[in-house]
Amino acid sequence: MASGPREKFDNPTIEWIDSRLPIFTMLNKEYGVFPTPKNFNYFWNFGAIAMFMLITMIVSGIILAMSYTAHVDYAFDSVERIMRDVNSGWLIRYIHMNGASFFFIAVFIHMFRSLYYGSYKQPREILWILGVVIFLLMMATAFMGYVLPWGQMSYWGATVITNLFSAIPFVGESIVTLLWGGFSVDNPTLNRFFALHYLMPFLICAVVFLHVWALHVTGSNNPAGIEPKTKKDTLPFHPYYTMKDTFGLLVFITIYAFFVFYAPDYLGHPDNYIPADPLVTPAHIVPEWYFLPFYAMLRAITFDIGIPFTDITIISAKLGGVITMFGSIALLFVLPWLDTHPIRSARYRPLFKTFLLIFVVNFVFLGYVGSQGADAMVGPIPLSLLGLLATGYYYGFFLAILPWLSKFEKGRDLPPSIHESVLD
Repeated sequence: MASGPREKFDNPTIEWIDSRLPIFTMLNKEYGVFPTPKNFNYFWNFGAIAMFMLITMIVSGIILAMSYTAHVDYAFDSVERIMRDVNSGWLIRYIHMNGASFFFIAVFIHMFRSLYYGSYKQPREILWILGVVIFLLMMATAFMGYVLPWGQMSYWGATVITNLFSAIPFVGESIVTLLWGGFSVDNPTLNRFFALHYLMPFLICAVVFLHVWALHVTGSNNPAGIEPKTKKDTLPFHPYYTMKDTFGLLVFITIYAFFVFYAPDYLGHPDNYIPADPLVTPAHIVPEWYFLPFYAMLRAITFDIGIPFTDITIISAKLGGVITMFGSIALLFVLPWLDTHPIRSARYRPLFKTFLLIFVVNFVFLGYVGSQGADAMVGPIPLSLLGLLATGYYYGFFLAILPWLSKFEKGRDLPPSIHESVLD
């Protein structure tokens, strides 16, 4: 089968391989001479940073799995043995444990950049949807990984979150039993979560491959939100953006290394250093920080929804919380059809920019609400009420504000080309 035209490589070994399997030609085409908008800023580094963190998590996870024992009687002790007796085990565990947080930091910034610059709009809808799928898989993987140390917060977090599925009508109890592998969170649950936690990163890799493929079909968006028109609008990916990505990655790794070596437990919960005890419930059960905004939305619904003036309940408070939490992610899948404004970038949409920045502050506030107890107060105001209002703004942003802005926001004039916007 003909491989098509290709350039010869000076290195004889690379040329020998490429003439039989043109992998280097493909890499040069997709990551060397690939035309990239010349106005990228450092927000565009976080895709490469997220890729680096995924590889770091897979490698460190495989090494940890070699010494971990997935059994309720030995899991906690096996983690302690990794920390104390395995050569450099403490380092690998801290890399993996803090890596989860920094992976989410990179992805959250990557998603914010996509929202701010409209990277979810035509023709990049599939690219965005695949990104949301990756985010969902990350959440599932992280949740199951948090259970594996089998500390107090691991055990009770698994109990609370898996119990949520029991609110689903008709099939909820069956789903919970399937997740548990029995009738309570026990050894079969831990085994299932360990197997899935090991498997799902490779599934994430497969979806990342599709995500990158979709990116190279449609091309990258850019801060101006306009498509390249001439060669003046683009630069080859290498060396310009490989160098820029490398610099951004080094800065990110420096911050990451600080936490690994000097504050390894800062982002965790102290209760998880206590062995799991089904007979002792922690005073305040909280998930990891990257789940807190969604946890706040889950807890925001404290009332049943039914037919007025009757005792008939249509949606219980528990089911309402589950729908609200999962619905907050489902909204991201339909975002390209909620925001149909012809201008992509928030640079040229002042109203959209204002509402989006409020949305980000609101999302961070939801994280704070999720970190506090259910009965916490802000002065005379219950924090749960503020959480409900913040949840309302989250949904209102997608379902009301974006469609309204799509129809009525005029926006500023776009530059005629990427090249001219850079010169300006």
